[in-house]
Amino acid sequence: MTRQTLSPPEAISPSAMSPLRWLAGLVMAAMLLLSPIAWCGGGLAPAAVLAAPVEWHEVPASSEGRQWWDAGSLRLSRGGNLSVLSRFQPATSEEEERPRLGDLYVMEIDCGQNLYRDTSVNGVPRFRSEWQPAEGDALLMAVIEQSCEAAAPLLQAG
Repeated sequence: MTRQTLSPPEAISPSAMSPLRWLAGLVMAAMLLLSPIAWCGGGLAPAAVLAAPVEWHEVPASSEGRQWWDAGSLRLSRGGNLSVLSRFQPATSEEEERPRLGDLYVMEIDCGQNLYRDTSVNGVPRFRSEWQPAEGDALLMAVIEQSCEAAAPLLQAG
């Protein structure tokens, strides 16, 4: 029994196919592209993928302001260090009517040496950021201490 070869299909273009077939193909392509998006409350919202719950822990406030770290964001970086999301809110001066919103940082922490570097600030990556000691900054020292303690099992397994 010989195998029959099929000739290649004609070039697919809107003019080569019927308008109904072209529209059906367009709808299918759109459905494939939009499959990661979920319908929520009548609007479109990105589907949550591998997201951990947010679990903010506030460290003791200082004259510089307030800071929190997110236990749900604890991860190992490629280099085997700890990565954590943190939020800093500067202290409010007497002239300000309401407190500033503050900034979000993704910090990489070397727990063994008490060093940190900001790999992202407010969603903007900081490529080649330098390692810095936290000494002298009570907020950063508390974030490093608490997040490293919480991530001890993760660091030992890694």
